[in-house]
Amino acid sequence: MQSELQRKLDLVTAYRESRLKYAQEVLENKHYFEELVEICFSPTDRNNHKACYILEFVAYEKLIWLQPQLNFFCSHLKVLKNESSIRPIAKVTQLLIQAHYKKAENGIFLSEENLQDCIETSFDWLINDIKVATKAYCMRTLYILGNYCDWIHPELQIILTKDYAAHSYAYQAVAREVLKKIK
Repeated sequence: MQSELQRKLDLVTAYRESRLKYAQEVLENKHYFEELVEICFSPTDRNNHKACYILEFVAYEKLIWLQPQLNFFCSHLKVLKNESSIRPIAKVTQLLIQAHYKKAENGIFLSEENLQDCIETSFDWLINDIKVATKAYCMRTLYILGNYCDWIHPELQIILTKDYAAHSYAYQAVAREVLKKIK
């Protein structure tokens, strides 16, 4: 038997208005949130990518809701294979990393293990054959992490320089932005 959240996710479309509408439903009904995160990391669930869309919009408003589930979230990043799921989760990861380094303001605290999971997955997504938007989020996430982990910027610089010519203008624009900040 389907849960109430699953029935709602069946109605979500890729249109921004639809994603916003159902994100608002979750924001107004926090009890959906834990199940939403579980569905995001259940690649065999038919609503997996829709849950990821919704989580991205919820994270813009209530990123702090992820704090109790950070171990689950970070340790399961690598299970995602569908690009429609990976892109919004890459954005949420970027938001988490940004928030982590502004601890006093928002209460997001990632463990060393959480950070390592984010680093590993961001590098994996950056070097694999995934769409540009995901790669852009990963570049920016790794840039932030590189401000705190010495070895990341040199590795990121090598990858971006090596792959630069083989990618689209959008990739190149973000790569230029990140390379400029690294120097």
